[in-house]
Amino acid sequence: MTPAPHILAFFQNLGWPELMIIGVIALLIFGRRLPEVGRSLGKGIVEFKKGLQDTGDEVKQMPHKPEAGGNRYEVSDNKKVESTPAKSNE
Repeated sequence: MTPAPHILAFFQNLGWPELMIIGVIALLIFGRRLPEVGRSLGKGIVEFKKGLQDTGDEVKQMPHKPEAGGNRYEVSDNKKVESTPAKSNE
């Protein structure tokens, strides 16, 4: 869905005074919760960066080239399976 053109026109007409008024109103409404929101936002950013770093470390530890002659897939059992050709109804 694309926003209606009149909504986009509204955002283009916002200047610094309007943004300051919106900011003051937001501060009055959410003022008591702002420290809590800031803490949770900071913790989220730290956890995200930690996850990125851990993933990067795992990628660096992975071998770059497969071993020569080695299989990429493990075989669970070495049973020989015989196949028979399919019969045609010609």
